[in-house]
Amino acid sequence: MHLTKEEKQEIFAKYGKSNTDTGSPESQIALFTNRIAHLTEHLKANKKDFSTQYALKKMIGKRRNLLDYLKAKDIEKYRELIKDLGLRR
Repeated sequence: MHLTKEEKQEIFAKYGKSNTDTGSPESQIALFTNRIAHLTEHLKANKKDFSTQYALKKMIGKRRNLLDYLKAKDIEKYRELIKDLGLRR
């Protein structure tokens, strides 16, 4: 994995309630976004890595489900998170 323990804790501290808050949808979405960006860069250099391409598609689907859940639960947090992470939609 390309993220160290400290980098993950920083993501959780910024988007979650604390640096050990790994379960909130906001922190999970932020972590998925970071991992998706990393895999996208990997696929730009390795176009025929189909297993990574499959994993990326699954990860995007998981993030989409979490975003839909957050949107239904708390629309203000959803809008704030979308704006902060720079996601479209």
